[in-house]
Amino acid sequence: MRETISPARKIDGVITLPGDKSISHRYGMLAAVAEGRSTIANYSTGADCQSTLGCMAALGAKIDRDEEGRVVIEGGALREPAAQLDAGNSGSTIRMLSGILAAQPFTSQIGGDESLSRRPMARVMKPLTEMGACIEARDGSYPPLTIHGRTLQGIDYTLPVASAQVKSCILLAGVFAQGDTIVREPVRTRDHTEIALREFGTDIESEKRVIRLRAGARLKGRELYVPGDLSSACFFLVAALMAKEANLIIQGVGLNPTRSALLDFLVSMGASIKVLDLHQTAGELIGNLRVRTSQIAGGVIEGAMTTALIDEIPALAVLGASSRDGLTVRDASELRIKETDRIATIESNFRRMGLEIETAPDGFRVPGGQLFHAAEIDPAGDHRIAMAFAVAALAADGPCTIEGAECAGVSFPEFFDWLREIAEA
Repeated sequence: MRETISPARKIDGVITLPGDKSISHRYGMLAAVAEGRSTIANYSTGADCQSTLGCMAALGAKIDRDEEGRVVIEGGALREPAAQLDAGNSGSTIRMLSGILAAQPFTSQIGGDESLSRRPMARVMKPLTEMGACIEARDGSYPPLTIHGRTLQGIDYTLPVASAQVKSCILLAGVFAQGDTIVREPVRTRDHTEIALREFGTDIESEKRVIRLRAGARLKGRELYVPGDLSSACFFLVAALMAKEANLIIQGVGLNPTRSALLDFLVSMGASIKVLDLHQTAGELIGNLRVRTSQIAGGVIEGAMTTALIDEIPALAVLGASSRDGLTVRDASELRIKETDRIATIESNFRRMGLEIETAPDGFRVPGGQLFHAAEIDPAGDHRIAMAFAVAALAADGPCTIEGAECAGVSFPEFFDWLREIAEA
């Protein structure tokens, strides 16, 4: 599918985002292994989170939707799947679900599409193996994975590299393990798994980047609401900040403190963003965001900030090119093994738009004050690249086309509809 994006002078309106991708994955998995019924409102419509539901259904969970559109899951003991589980393009699904599968009394296989099959799984295989799991992988590290379920032992594991997905995999395995499970983080990562586990009834505590999950909990079904996805909100925040005129309200956004680095970083660069109607649901903070056109200074993303903003970097790269001083990104080698090599894909599409960029193995430098030129954009099947450059197209000197724009559906199927709704020539 090809989308044509015309330049826009004004960004204005009120939008509502799909449910947070990270939270939806976790609620879907935990509801499937919890006793009884769970109802999940505003579950993500993205393909990745639908892959999680498909896998849990193949493992025996009964999944339906009620008359209000909520996902209803009847959970309990999982059963051996009849065929290989399909995680699609979702690294979150395969990495986190591997923790659950490793503790089940059966053998299972899980794989995905061509892109996922190129993503290494060694970082989850290592701790699971130390817990007693038996996992086979293509070439020792790549999907599909064959997981021979066993009785697992709790572990005290220090993450060599900060990763919310790896932490979550270990904690989900720990739900079924004998003995407590402890995970130590080098820097704090998003804590949606800890919050969700607590909501479903586990005894879990976290202090100074050390998370302890006590053994023996029985998970119970819950009624839950998924906040809007802040990573998806980032594209619209950037669009508004770059516009000549903007007054945009984004409703019901998840504002978990471990995700607030995005807002903190934008405000530090001069962004006019206000949080309205802040409240809490199921342990997660939710609020509305009002954003207006702003003069953005530029900045540096490195160290712990890189970990916190890893998903938002494509959109922030676009903002950096329009800022006064530009953007420098360091310590971001993780970008090389996302859905695409995102550093290379950002660079290639910057060149198409006539933008300057200097890349390094673990990041890049984007000069500020640049002019965006009309171009054909190739996101290489990467949803975040497609959406980031759709935002860049709003600031271009003519219409831009996004090839393969359907890839945005991995996380945000409604993205282009909302973009057209708020963009005014």
